[in-house]
Amino acid sequence: MRKENPVRYSSAVGETWVHCEFKVKYCHPIFDDEIYREGMRTLLLEAAYEYSIPIGEMGFDNNHVHFLADMCLYDKYTLAKLLRGYTAKKFFEYFPELKLSKEQGGKFWDSGLWNPSYYIGSPKNFSNTINYIRNQKYGRNKCLKQMTLSSWA
Repeated sequence: MRKENPVRYSSAVGETWVHCEFKVKYCHPIFDDEIYREGMRTLLLEAAYEYSIPIGEMGFDNNHVHFLADMCLYDKYTLAKLLRGYTAKKFFEYFPELKLSKEQGGKFWDSGLWNPSYYIGSPKNFSNTINYIRNQKYGRNKCLKQMTLSSWA
């Protein structure tokens, strides 16, 4: 985050960091697959670059993603629309097998990727929110501390 050097617009200075959460439609646990998870991480960063939206910490659970974003001059609806629209379109271009029919093993036939509802909110405690995101199933802390049964032997 850029607290020391805020963003400058034509008639405003500042930044608004928000906690975002997008959930996959039908709660399919697609992010348990590292290829889909890393593909979505890359697409979110691409979308953020495309629309000049700074992205901070990012963490995944099996069926949703949490991240911090600077809203810039966008409202919540527009921020969600830009990021979700870009990522869903590209995700299905890269992973067309997910759009196959149910009989062929697809998961999203006749539907989109994201659940229509989403969360975008201002963190009450910034460091707690960062820790929460890092402690997701596939967040930074979990990847570093993952233990196996042999760890206890």
